[in-house]
Amino acid sequence: MGSMTTWFISDLHLDAARPAITHLLLDFLAQVQGSVDALYILGDFFEYWVGDDALELAPMSAFQPVVASLKQVSDSGVKLYFQHGNRDFLVGEQFAAVTGCELLPEQLVVDLYGTPTLVLHGDTLCTDDVEYQQVRKLFRNPQWQQQFLSQPLAERIHQAQAMRAKSRAAMQGKAETILDVNQQAVEQALRDTGVGRMIHGHTHRPAIHDFMLDGKPVQRIVLGDWHETRGSFLRVDVGGVALL
Repeated sequence: MGSMTTWFISDLHLDAARPAITHLLLDFLAQVQGSVDALYILGDFFEYWVGDDALELAPMSAFQPVVASLKQVSDSGVKLYFQHGNRDFLVGEQFAAVTGCELLPEQLVVDLYGTPTLVLHGDTLCTDDVEYQQVRKLFRNPQWQQQFLSQPLAERIHQAQAMRAKSRAAMQGKAETILDVNQQAVEQALRDTGVGRMIHGHTHRPAIHDFMLDGKPVQRIVLGDWHETRGSFLRVDVGGVALL
């Protein structure tokens, strides 16, 4: 994998029902262990997360090997960062403690080998989807989270699955453009942070977009989602970026 590299992944949507993706991840984690500077997970790592307290119990206990593997990575000296997605916004301090990862704010500027880069999950850029943004606001409300987490596990899982189904149905009725990022929101985020590059996931549209902003070349890198047979990876080093 090579030292002096930083890797980014997102949108694995890990699910006990799709073990092939978990195996792909475990292979990847074994490769990065002890050999890279940092690994950033930019959200939607899990298909849903109903609270750290569920980690010991089925079906969430299916992720124990993933937790153990993440811990091996962080123990090997690789800096491990986790940013919340719209599926796993309830990943908390207990998960961070058992994996050795650092939980990141919803957006952050990081210096990647001399290039300041805005890192975010990407859902906040989808401003055309007004309905989704309202739901997101609710889910990020500490009172709503507290109320949700106080329910029995079976009820939480039932609700999480119902929300998934509802979200899928809502997406089917929406134009592709509404589900993608809003270019003005992208430009505003770059202006607000004063950087020339951003990395995000969420839209499942892996690409490197180069464009001009205020007379300067800027870049937006989008990670892809994972499938049974392949993952999506971004490697960043002093020489540049590679979307694999």
